[in-house]
Amino acid sequence: MKNSLIILFSFLNIGIALSQEIIELPYKDDGHIKWIGDEKEYFSEIWQTQVVTNVSIPTMQVFKPAASKSNGTSVIIAPGGALYALSINSEGNDVAKWLNEKGITAFVLKYRLVPTGEDGVQEVMQIGDKIMESVAPVLPLSVEDGMAAVSYIRKNAESLGINPQKIGFMGFSAGGAVTMGVGYNYSQDSKPDFLVPVYPWTSAMPVKECRSDAPPMLIICATDDPLDLASGSIELYSSYLKAEKNIALHMYSKGGHGFGMRKQGLPSDNWISRFYDWALAEGFTEAQKSK
Repeated sequence: MKNSLIILFSFLNIGIALSQEIIELPYKDDGHIKWIGDEKEYFSEIWQTQVVTNVSIPTMQVFKPAASKSNGTSVIIAPGGALYALSINSEGNDVAKWLNEKGITAFVLKYRLVPTGEDGVQEVMQIGDKIMESVAPVLPLSVEDGMAAVSYIRKNAESLGINPQKIGFMGFSAGGAVTMGVGYNYSQDSKPDFLVPVYPWTSAMPVKECRSDAPPMLIICATDDPLDLASGSIELYSSYLKAEKNIALHMYSKGGHGFGMRKQGLPSDNWISRFYDWALAEGFTEAQKSK
């Protein structure tokens, strides 16, 4: 009987650990873009990963570290997917779980995407040169969702158990474009304390002159990115450098595009550890205490 109770409580604890809060973010619907049906989540055979598509209502899932590890730092994670999909595991949930182990609270953001049918990944693979035309009206909404996430977390910092002065924003590819957009358009309430664009889609969000109060930024990319995002990342770095702002860049020789938390047997596999090193050095998070 005792062993049965131990097993039961173990399963209950696992269930509690896996159960995460979903927060619906405030948003404005201007009526110009129409979504049909709900968002979809499925395994994409084309991309060989789990994806979310057709997001019309922005939400974020909260991933909390164990109370004994929590250090008050938080990171909003914006997965990539060309604004047609979200690579929800490799560039979202898996990142959040890694951060939790370091005591960092993570929020995986589902920002608004281009309206799609049954398979958004298939649609984006077929659209070709018209992709910029299709994402142009949606990207500003995605950026609004990013800023709404920062504002929500800051306003509810106490109940969420986080430090309102240690809120970061990390985005991958299209999520990196959202990260840049947040960095160019924030208000006082929606300003992140640090930005981490990972192979940001600078074709969709061109580099601009950074703001006078721009938050510190770490850029991560690979030279062999097949979408030629290395040059955009360097341009973004240079814009901060010219303005004498706090900026860092990790440019890997190999890694391709969309590596996220996938393992390729390359130095780029460890990019998230380099982010953690940077966050420690900049004082955005704290090292785990030895037991």
